[in-house]
Amino acid sequence: MILEMKVPSPGESIKEVEIATWLVKDGDYVEKDQAIAEVDSDKATLELPAEASGIITLKAEEGDAVAVGAVVCLIDTSAAKPNAVQSQTSESPKTEEKKVEEKKTEAPKAAPAPEKSYATQAPSPAAKKILNEKNIQPTDIIGTGKGGRITKDDAVNAVPSMGTPTGGSRGSERSKLSMLRRKVAERLVSAKNETAMLTTFNEVNLTNVNKLRSEYKEVFKDKHGLSLGFMSFFTKAVTRALKLYPDVNSMIDGDYKIAYDFCDISVAVSGPKGLMVPVVRNAETLSFRGIEGEIKRLAIRARDGQITVDDMTGGTFTISNGGVFGSMLSTPIINPPQSGILGMHNIIERPIAVDGQVVIAPMMYVALSYDHRIIDGRESVGFLVAIKEGLENPAELLMDNNPKKALEL
Repeated sequence: MILEMKVPSPGESIKEVEIATWLVKDGDYVEKDQAIAEVDSDKATLELPAEASGIITLKAEEGDAVAVGAVVCLIDTSAAKPNAVQSQTSESPKTEEKKVEEKKTEAPKAAPAPEKSYATQAPSPAAKKILNEKNIQPTDIIGTGKGGRITKDDAVNAVPSMGTPTGGSRGSERSKLSMLRRKVAERLVSAKNETAMLTTFNEVNLTNVNKLRSEYKEVFKDKHGLSLGFMSFFTKAVTRALKLYPDVNSMIDGDYKIAYDFCDISVAVSGPKGLMVPVVRNAETLSFRGIEGEIKRLAIRARDGQITVDDMTGGTFTISNGGVFGSMLSTPIINPPQSGILGMHNIIERPIAVDGQVVIAPMMYVALSYDHRIIDGRESVGFLVAIKEGLENPAELLMDNNPKKALEL
């Protein structure tokens, strides 16, 4: 029986996917539920499992865009599973003896491959035309054709010399962007072109956050099996600030403003297919333990390529932590249709003035990019100041003066 495998729908509104990678070859025997391909949609990369066991025949190439519901491969479910062991042990003793004799007989050495050399023959007519257009002399490039002749490909790939050739590599590679990456690029360009985006900055003294983490991180990990990181403090500070400045937690829909009474925080994480932004739902209701646990779960799914469309759908505000890569300062781009994004950066010990004294403190620059069509300067600056206040006085403003209770210790 021949089973037609069709592209399943990865989510609502997705009408086509792209074959990113075939994990099997044409004619391979596959087991039921074995991952046979990775497919890209404009929102996520998903694995395609085999619907039955049998011999597979591929009907699409890597890089092909295929409609949801289209047939991408056939599986012959009546085919027997190959027995590799039997074929290896069925050879006769004479065959084995013959192999030993062949090993003893030294094979003649192959003639060395001719080295590439600068052109010794006239370039082909097509190559000559291209070289003339580029104003490149045939003697300046290496010919890969027979006898060192310059081919059309040599001419196409030739680069005009900007000085004395050094003999270094000048190769290049052209590869198609994944559907997910193309969609991310499209959304980022759209955000730049269609919003009145502006960025405001501030700096945060993380001395008190560091003290709390140093005091409680070991017992927190022992009890909950989670690290007490900076993201839970920042998420708590963000949800508090969004309650104080609800315009930052809203978005534009045509001539209307949609305001939310919940905080679904999108967290930018790096995955094998690039940047992904899974969502921590109702972050305002989560404890420090709940936030750390959810961020860890989403980060593992992103790392393992298991993020789904549902994981990344929605979100009312985004946090992006470029500091983990060493970024000191940036202007993050809004994640549409949201109206704001907070950029975290690296923590540097710097001298600052505290109560008239110069002290060394762990400082971080923070940036808020926002859509000025819906958020005014007063709200944006006030929002960022509220985040600064929460992080500089976390015990009082984020933990209700009871860190042990807030950390569920």
